[in-house]
Amino acid sequence: MSLSAREPARPRVVVVGGGFAGLQVVRKLRDAAVDVTLVDRQNFHLFQPLVYQVATGALSAAEIAAPLRAVLKRQGNVRVLLAEVSDFDLERRQVVLDHLPNGARGERLEYDTLVVAGGSRYSYFGHDDWRERAPELKSLAGALDIRNRILTAFEAAEVEPDEERRQNWLTFVVVGGGPTGVEMAGQIAELAREALRRDFRQVDTRSARVLLVETADRILTGFPPSLSHKAERALEKLGVTPLVGHTVVDVGSASVAIRSASDEVEDVGAHTVIWAAGVAASPLAAALASAGGLQVDRAGRLTVTANLTLPDHPEVFAIGDMVRIAQSDGTIVTLPGVAPVAMQEGRYVARVIRNRLSDRATKDFRYVDKGNLATIGRSKAVADVKGIRLAGFPAWVTWLVVHLFYLIGFQNRLLVVTRWIFSFLTHGRGARIISQSK
Repeated sequence: MSLSAREPARPRVVVVGGGFAGLQVVRKLRDAAVDVTLVDRQNFHLFQPLVYQVATGALSAAEIAAPLRAVLKRQGNVRVLLAEVSDFDLERRQVVLDHLPNGARGERLEYDTLVVAGGSRYSYFGHDDWRERAPELKSLAGALDIRNRILTAFEAAEVEPDEERRQNWLTFVVVGGGPTGVEMAGQIAELAREALRRDFRQVDTRSARVLLVETADRILTGFPPSLSHKAERALEKLGVTPLVGHTVVDVGSASVAIRSASDEVEDVGAHTVIWAAGVAASPLAAALASAGGLQVDRAGRLTVTANLTLPDHPEVFAIGDMVRIAQSDGTIVTLPGVAPVAMQEGRYVARVIRNRLSDRATKDFRYVDKGNLATIGRSKAVADVKGIRLAGFPAWVTWLVVHLFYLIGFQNRLLVVTRWIFSFLTHGRGARIISQSK
């Protein structure tokens, strides 16, 4: 059975994934002479840069997620399908869909142009058994799970009579010193030292330990060393202990084994571990590679041409965190897995599709690096924007403005800025609900 029209009047564009890359493709094809179908296994677009604030109670889930149908309701050439892509048939130009809302499986969706933007997930470096004990901060479900674990840890410490076991509940380990890990560690420290300090009677939440474990010799390796060091000092002032040059070698139910640069292994008692290290491509990359007779790299990424298409399949685009790009000179470039990269690739693909309709050529894709931003805590951030390096309050204001600008939906922007103002003035966090028992 096929979900496609038998005699399409206009070229059919199928976009897989409603993240930053996929959504840009769809929105930039507004008023184009094509019929677009957006397929996603969830019915909302998630603003991933703010997921950590859901995990620490600063924002609620609905404030950083926008229903895809609501976002695209005024775009008449688009339909949205809630389904999971299980396979690709490149010869027949069909996408195989499973887990549709009506229970159907094996449905086939035909296309003239296919865009796959499957995104990525964190890599556990061959230790997938750690995933249950150290959830990743990539999805909304993961953020809510982490929020439950963090808040439950403080509740457990409140009723724990043994001092050592209480400290284990109050020890939080964040694995990965990139922007997400740094932001998460800073938020947990602020939560413990400001938002919760008057809420408990038997335990002093300010005694919480937050460890940030990073294998490299500094945190925020994508930033200039000077900003990395400023961020590290800011974290230390918040009460975070950065462990650079350290590696997590095991994650247990109540402890984490951490190896130092001198190969000494320490077992740290901790019930709450948050994973924000390494990147692995979406399984869709491997499925697409298999369909096209291609290979993926160690991180599961698919190699595409300089115009972001599959070799020998110019009608198939692959974009976002799940690809690396073979330049025209033969060099292979792996761009950072950040929203600006995905958005620029999405806009480029939409431009290529439009140009093909009028038989116009398009130059190869070139990424324009506009800089990096990372927030550390209240009024603290670092920014490297086109050679301008900022730290402290100016960087924090820059971070606020940029994130509000790219957040989808006026209502969400209004709610988020209201939350931020309230939190700034009161040091409070309103979204501190434990939604399920552990």
